Amino acid sequence: MDKNAARLRADATPSAPALVLRPWSRADAPDLVELYRDDALRRWTNSAVNDEASAARWVQEQQRGWETGDRFGFAIVETQAPGTDGQLTGHVVLKNVTTGASSAEVGYWTAAHARGRGVAPRALQAVTDWAFTAFPGDGLTRLELLHQVDNTASCRVAQKSRYELATLLPAAPPAYPVAGHLHVRTRDI
Repeated sequence: MDKNAARLRADATPSAPALVLRPWSRADAPDLVELYRDDALRRWTNSAVNDEASAARWVQEQQRGWETGDRFGFAIVETQAPGTDGQLTGHVVLKNVTTGASSAEVGYWTAAHARGRGVAPRALQAVTDWAFTAFPGDGLTRLELLHQVDNTASCRVAQKSRYELATLLPAAPPAYPVAGHLHVRTRDI
């Protein structure tokens, strides 16, 4: 998959600008460090981004996923003027993509300043549409979204994006110390 060709858009709403979803670049590392100063973001993610070096490693991992074709991470940015990127507002990812497999996983997070403005649902919808369009020949028909049961905001994002709650997942410490929800969306045929 050519990461240079993968730029997705999500339309503006009456209260929020349009979004551009693009592969992460090294230039995003300083902004990523700033976003990770947010305690809520650190609580819900398992990435350790503490300084520019760790941010650069995280970005490099995202880029490696594009190269191997099993993980497609997008930086979410708000558009300021036509054709320009604005403020970094989050991350959305299609992961665990395997040729011939019928399912993959999606995930996302948003910056503190972007929460409550429909960024996550719009970005998730854009990646969902892209995944089902970009990988139909590979048999991708199901996307899974997992989150901790106490992450009610993620549950609302899943529901807004038509990911149905499929099951409750038991806690599995130490990696998953809290029970979780598994939401599923299938490709419209």
